[in-house]
Amino acid sequence: MHKTYFGSVQMTEEDRTYQGSRFSEVRDAIFANPYQKVWGSKGESPFPAYQVTLASILRGILPFGKPHLFRQAVERAVDSHADLRWGEEGRGVRRLLHPNGICLTGLWEISENTDYSGYFAQGSKGLLIGRYSTCCSETRRGHTRSLALVGKLYPTIDPNHPERLRPANFFTQEDLGGERTDSINDIELRNAPDTRSWRRGMGLPILLLEGIFFLFVDNKPTIRQLYQIAELGKPESEPTRAPEFMRLKVASNHARVAGEDLDFRDEIMAQIYDQGDPNPKRRLVFNIEVTDEGSTHGTPAFERREFRNWRHIGTLTFDSAVASYNGDFVIHFNHPTWREDRNDPATATRVNEHKMRR
Repeated sequence: MHKTYFGSVQMTEEDRTYQGSRFSEVRDAIFANPYQKVWGSKGESPFPAYQVTLASILRGILPFGKPHLFRQAVERAVDSHADLRWGEEGRGVRRLLHPNGICLTGLWEISENTDYSGYFAQGSKGLLIGRYSTCCSETRRGHTRSLALVGKLYPTIDPNHPERLRPANFFTQEDLGGERTDSINDIELRNAPDTRSWRRGMGLPILLLEGIFFLFVDNKPTIRQLYQIAELGKPESEPTRAPEFMRLKVASNHARVAGEDLDFRDEIMAQIYDQGDPNPKRRLVFNIEVTDEGSTHGTPAFERREFRNWRHIGTLTFDSAVASYNGDFVIHFNHPTWREDRNDPATATRVNEHKMRR
């Protein structure tokens, strides 16, 4: 079922009638059906490894046939703000590019003085649901893979907040072409990663198609702006002030997890839990750094970026994690549409499911 099921990758009424969510319901959903009841216990099966194939990306691309699944999925990723997409019979939706992931919950905290608005302002604290994943199929260290951390930030620190809220979403990733970094301790995750396409090898056509369709649907396929966080909890009368670039790195005091060919999901679980024990023993902390000084060189398929004056402003602290079916198929993260001016909503590329012509 997992290898062939896709579900409703396109926009549906479930997306269009979205009115926000509660942190507790999203948290409960991702913990409802873990692949391992207790991580590392004797007799537990290894985590599944869903495959990303060129055939699935091309499915429906020919004219006069079924709708092109990947084009629909890209449009939905940008247009839908839904936090959970249950789909048909509660089976969710098969991810076409990042099917293998692990979800984490914790706290976003900005401790340093900044010039930014919303939840980039000093003193901001909010509950966070993250998903650490790989694109495309490879999950093991020692192999080329592109790891990513996306987040859903709620403007509350009450895990049982009774009202529905609209969280802010963000996306960070290492080189889109892939890296051979062994440990998550060494990975630099940015909202504007490099793109060394040649590293994908046989997966190069998938990466090129990804860039082409995000370009058609939105505008910038290799960068995700941060204005949703800068507008979270902000009075409407206050202007948006968002940083241009953000990077996340595991705090330097974390121990490294040993293991040849180790799956990144096992590595993350080992940062928080002891095998066979369901109770968290440690926390996984990422430093939040921002800058407005950066430049891009090369073409979209071969982009290199240079940055200056990164500044530490806070932390992401995760205290629980789970690899689950709902974490791979049901939770959804909205890709912020491109703005010509990141601080001006009137310059958005897509409005009401349509790309604007400017």
